[in-house]
Amino acid sequence: MKTIILAGGRGTRLTEETNVKPKPMVEIGGYPILWHIMKLYSFYDIKEFVIALGYKGGLIKGFFQNYHNYNTDFTVDLSSGNISRHNSHNEEWNVHLVDTGVETNTGGRIRRGMKYAGRERVMATYGDGVGSINITKLLEFHKSHGKKATLTAVRPPSRFGGLLFDGDQVVEFTEKPQIGEGWINGGFFVLEPEVAEYIEGDSSSFEGKPLENLAKDGQLMAYKHDGYWQPMDTIREKNLLQELWESGKAPWKVW
Repeated sequence: MKTIILAGGRGTRLTEETNVKPKPMVEIGGYPILWHIMKLYSFYDIKEFVIALGYKGGLIKGFFQNYHNYNTDFTVDLSSGNISRHNSHNEEWNVHLVDTGVETNTGGRIRRGMKYAGRERVMATYGDGVGSINITKLLEFHKSHGKKATLTAVRPPSRFGGLLFDGDQVVEFTEKPQIGEGWINGGFFVLEPEVAEYIEGDSSSFEGKPLENLAKDGQLMAYKHDGYWQPMDTIREKNLLQELWESGKAPWKVW
């Protein structure tokens, strides 16, 4: 099964980083957030990816073209140009890098990516958010209901500390708990090939008419994920993810 990762947006709220690179290439712990997302899927044995490129997509292509060298010690014989590699470690991934256009919207990117899957079921997600989603259980849930689409519903992380009271006494304080208010779309989709018919063209926002009409037709289900989920839309959120990684307690690191 293939996973489409949307990696073409400009990341306008993270300009401290995205003036020079696409948002999926912003690093957490020395690796792009895109890599972290792929590691999550790979842990659950989903190892074929369609990366939907757009803004500064060449930098993402370069990363994967040189991935072998990034993860290997090697010796270069400058007299001959020969390279000897040592201690090689590479992922067992098959990565399709697809230029979907700088101005293409999320729906258009998914539709273009689905062409690489033929008439097969695909997974899809955003290239700027991580979570502790159990991909195997997500897929099992999708297969169980027989509908055309599943999204992962998450509770947005609170921006403020949470308080638990006994009367007026604070008995528990949680810094920025994963409570939010209600459920929101957290990505991590499972899509049947018929979903492409709901996407009109490159300008289509997947979060607009496609999901609205799937819901109207009774073809959209939600896998409720109560665990960790965090987008990376601002420098504050990027720094939060970095701090979690450095602590050795990153909740999305299941591998």
